[in-house]
Amino acid sequence: MTILISGLINIETTLKVEGFPVHYYPVRYPFFGIRSTVSGVGYNLAKALTTLGDSVHFLSMIGCDPNGTLVRDSLAADSIPGQFVLDTLEQTPQSVILYDDTGRRQINVDLKDIQERNYPPERFEEALAGCSLAALCNINFSRPFLMRAKKAGVLVATDVHTIDNLDDSYNHDFMANADILFMSDEHLPCSPEEWAQRVQNQYGNAIIVIGLGAQGALLSVRADHFMERVPAVQTRPIINTIGAGDALFSAFLHGYLETGSPYEAIRKAMVFASYKVGANGAADGFLTSEPLDVLYRTIYKA
Repeated sequence: MTILISGLINIETTLKVEGFPVHYYPVRYPFFGIRSTVSGVGYNLAKALTTLGDSVHFLSMIGCDPNGTLVRDSLAADSIPGQFVLDTLEQTPQSVILYDDTGRRQINVDLKDIQERNYPPERFEEALAGCSLAALCNINFSRPFLMRAKKAGVLVATDVHTIDNLDDSYNHDFMANADILFMSDEHLPCSPEEWAQRVQNQYGNAIIVIGLGAQGALLSVRADHFMERVPAVQTRPIINTIGAGDALFSAFLHGYLETGSPYEAIRKAMVFASYKVGANGAADGFLTSEPLDVLYRTIYKA
C-alpha cells in the first residue's frame, strides 16, 4: 500500500520534569533528561508507517537552515523518501516538550511561518498518484488537499487532536472531509460516546476514533452502528507517552488498509501504541510488522 502523508516536521526537544506545576529553579541538571530529535506529527506518521512496511509519499516543508540539514539526514537514516519534503521555509519549526513520570506533558510548538506558506498543488497531485489513502494532518498547508483527495476518490484520514467545539473554525474542513477521523478526549465537553455521536451526526464520518489515554480508545463505525470502548493494553513499562496518539493513528491506518476491518485495526493499533510508549521521543519505539503481529496474537489470543 502507498499512503500520502501531509504534515509537520519539527525539531523536538524533550525535557523531563519532576511534575506539574513546574517549580522554579535557577539551574537544573536533569542528566540524560534532555533530548533533541526530528519529529512532528507528519514525521511521526511517516516513520511509523515506513517501519510497518508501507510505502509513503511524505509532503512537508522545512527550512534552509542547519535544522533542515538535520531533517534530511534523519529522513535518509529512517528510509523515508524525501522528494516531496521541500526546503521552502526560512527556519525549520521547533518544539519543546516537558513531561513527567506520570505521562503528563506540556507541548510548546514554534511553527515559525509554516502556517502562512502554501505547498505547491502540482507536487501534491504528483504525490497522490497511486495512493490508497491520504493522511492529511491538520496543518494549514494540508487544507487545500482535502477536497482534491476526495475528488480523486482517495480515502481521507486526519487527526484533529484536542477539540471541544463541533464548529471549530480551524478544524472544520478537516472534520468535514475525513472518512477516518481521530481525536483526543482531553478537552471534550461531554462523554466520548456522546461526542462521537454528535460528530457523526454533523459530519457523517465513516470511522471515528477518540483516544482515551490510559483507558484506551473509543471506536465508532457508522455503517455498523457500532460504538464501543477498546481497552488499552500493556506490552512493556511506560517511559514517555509523547507521540502515543500518532502511533495509534498510524498503526490503525496500516491495519485498516491491510485487513479492511476497523475492529482488528484498532486492537493492533493498541498494541503498537503500547509498545511505542516504552521509548523516549515521539518518533521512536515503533515495531515492525512481524513482531507487532506476534504481540497482537499473544495479547488477543488470535
